[in-house]
Amino acid sequence: MRAQASVLHLDLDAFFASVEQRDKPSLRGKPVVVGGVGGRGVVSTASYEARKYGVRSAMSTREARSRCPHAAFLSGRFHAYRDASRAVMGLLRSVSPLVEPLSLDEAFVDLQQADLPDLEVPTVTAFAEELRGRLTEVTRGLTASVGVGTSKFIAKVASDLDKPDGLVVVPPGTEQDLLRPMHVTVIPGVGPATAERLRRAGIHTVAELELVSLDELVRLVGKAQGGGLHQLARALDDRRVVPEREAKSVSVEGTYDTDLTDRKLMEGLLTRQAGEVAARLRKSGLSGRTVTIKVRLHDFTTLSRSNTLGSPTDAAGTIARVARSLLTDLDTSGGVRLLGVGLSGLADWVQEDLFGETAEDEPELPEVEVPHHSRRTWAPGMDVEHDELGRGWVWGSGRGVVTVRFETAATPAGPVRSYAEDDPALRPWLPEEVTEEASAETTEGPATV
Repeated sequence: MRAQASVLHLDLDAFFASVEQRDKPSLRGKPVVVGGVGGRGVVSTASYEARKYGVRSAMSTREARSRCPHAAFLSGRFHAYRDASRAVMGLLRSVSPLVEPLSLDEAFVDLQQADLPDLEVPTVTAFAEELRGRLTEVTRGLTASVGVGTSKFIAKVASDLDKPDGLVVVPPGTEQDLLRPMHVTVIPGVGPATAERLRRAGIHTVAELELVSLDELVRLVGKAQGGGLHQLARALDDRRVVPEREAKSVSVEGTYDTDLTDRKLMEGLLTRQAGEVAARLRKSGLSGRTVTIKVRLHDFTTLSRSNTLGSPTDAAGTIARVARSLLTDLDTSGGVRLLGVGLSGLADWVQEDLFGETAEDEPELPEVEVPHHSRRTWAPGMDVEHDELGRGWVWGSGRGVVTVRFETAATPAGPVRSYAEDDPALRPWLPEEVTEEASAETTEGPATV
């Protein structure tokens, strides 16, 4: 824990839903739910207007509809979220070289590297206020909740205290006073199972947890977690803000402009992606044990399956075989919009090397052509463009008809019109850079190491 409040945690408010409200004037001030819109869908983000009805992240879409049937249920526009996230992370890196993104909408910033005159509470408070204003400007209207404290733990707790659009600075020396009345679930890693174990021992608040000895905590929750709880209950956290992490996985994925339904085609794509993963592994001198596939269905429900091998590998054939076998357990009959293959549990050796053996021969990567189907998928919320009325978004579709509201972030709430779903004057719209990336993804997919 630092002597001064110099760690900042920033969390964009209801990020996906807020981007939708920003870009769709007719939805501002109204309940918006982003996630899978089908019967098996899951809520990704709910606007604060929807949260008043009990809708929350990770809730099934079916339950969310029962709680707030008048909400706008949208499937999501990842290009818009990524664009907003880039603007935010660029702003944060302009004020400090030590920025640790946790996700698209959340990051830690080390203020010791922010070139401030000092790190006293009034100075960091004024800086954080200015930063929030600049964030709203660069994102064209989004807001964030910010916490500042002497550690990452305290900064994260502080950012949750005044949502949305709030700022809380925890002065040095007051950390335990802040934590003691809070429920133990405020501590990272205390989920339902751990909280229940602590409850059975009569431990509900951080103040009660603070009174428990290390030996007793180890007995209750195990050695690894017990030590962490013992430290955090006393506000002790010396984790650094780490701008770049060591690679934990290598993955390749592709997003397709039409939903895939042919299993042979999917297997061919997974085989090609496995080859790309293997090539990147070898280039980096790495291997891995756990093969994972990622499948995003037509309704944006995202599934993953994994299998851990007995030893690390960098062989494309092995990775491909495991990936194809994982696909067999998934129901993809409704269509797939994204496929991906990844390898984790990385090592800088392969098992075969220990015995002087060579890896299996690599098969040639299959030539895979993704067909362009005549039928389009009109997902609620997606951006479209019409020859006469210009830009808009899909209000809903079904039975051969697609309904569009014509408006953008820069226009007033616009008119609503319905068209045949194969109307040649209506087409999906994506920013030019995203269109170029999508074209590349269908052959190679973006890879992260």
